[in-house]
Order: sequence, then C-alpha cells, then structure tokens
Amino acid sequence: MSPFPNLTVIEHPLILHKLGVLRSRDTSKKTFRELVQEITLLMGYEVTKDLPLEAIEIHTPLERTRAHRVSGKKLTIVPVLRAGLGMADGLLRLMPAARVGHIGMYREHDTLQPVEYYFKIPPDPGARDFILLDPMLATGGSLAAAITLLKGNGASRVRVLSIVAAPEGVQKLWKVHPDVKVFTAALDERLDENGYIRPGLGDAGDRLFGTR
Repeated sequence: MSPFPNLTVIEHPLILHKLGVLRSRDTSKKTFRELVQEITLLMGYEVTKDLPLEAIEIHTPLERTRAHRVSGKKLTIVPVLRAGLGMADGLLRLMPAARVGHIGMYREHDTLQPVEYYFKIPPDPGARDFILLDPMLATGGSLAAAITLLKGNGASRVRVLSIVAAPEGVQKLWKVHPDVKVFTAALDERLDENGYIRPGLGDAGDRLFGTR
C-alpha cells in the first residue's frame, strides 16, 4: 500500500517481471527500449481505468446491440524530453487517437533544478486529459515544473506516469500539486547525494538512446 495519498504503485506480475529485467545493467539498449514501451502499455490500463464511457448502438454481423466508447474528454500524452519519448509509443499503442504534446526540460547538474527549453501542446487544453510521461520521478523538480507549465497554459486535469519513483519526488508532487495522481511501477528506497534514484535503473535517457 502506498504511503502517499497521490500515489498508485502498479504491482502486476508482468510489470514486476519486466521491471526486473529493465533494471539490470546487462540489458541491451534494444531490450531496454522494448521493455520501457511494454511496461508503459501495461501501466496504461490502470492509468486510464476511470475514463468516462458512453453507451452507443452498433450493428454486429447478426443484430443491433449496445456497446460503449470513451466519451467526453480528449486524451493528450505529453512525454518530458528526452527520456519520456521512450514511453510514448507504449501508450499510443493503447490509444492511437491520442494527441501528443512535448515538454523539453532537463535537470541542471549542480543545482538539480529544472530548466525548460521547449513546450508544445495541442489547442484547447482545458478540454483535455493530460498524461505526463517520465520514466524516473527523482527529486520531482522537473515534473513539478512540467505540471506547472501545463496548468499555466490552461490544463486542469493532469496525471503522471513514471516507471520508478523516489519517495522524495512523490512527496514533492504531493506538496506542490496535490490534485495530480501519480502512477509508478516501483517506489524505490531513496535518492542518493547526487540525486539519483536508488536502486533505480541508471540514467533512462542514456540507456534508451546510447548516450552518456
């Protein structure tokens, strides 16, 4: 059970199995990319389980019947560049009609403070549900700043999807944005003195794109 009111830890056996492989330093870049997408897809079922539905009438090959479809709100996926890009295709496989925005933000090495360098989202943000993607919720500074940007540009419904999270980052989001739900596959032990999640999975961006 999560110790934070804003946090849901998704502990499905398939997610936990794939997360174990993802964490391993011996996992190749190809496999790492595939696992990030697969884990995101599996987590997507939980993240979207409360979407509203409306009843519709359809024709099967045999007769008319009632069915359901997602109603109302427009879904928008927003990866935080650059590591969030590795998660976007996983959710788009579930929701191919979703719009995609982008937020460019990095953590300054010495101060650990977020620095924004790009922001682009679809029009009519007040009518949309935003799912913010970042594989690692560490200090929470970058994601808190990204949420502030979204809200400042008219978004009112935002949720966060990460693969691993540190307690410090979850606490930061709860303090700054208590209305935002956070979903993760693992709540790790802590941040170290350099701001890295322990045990973590290394630098997700470097492992996705083969950089250092």
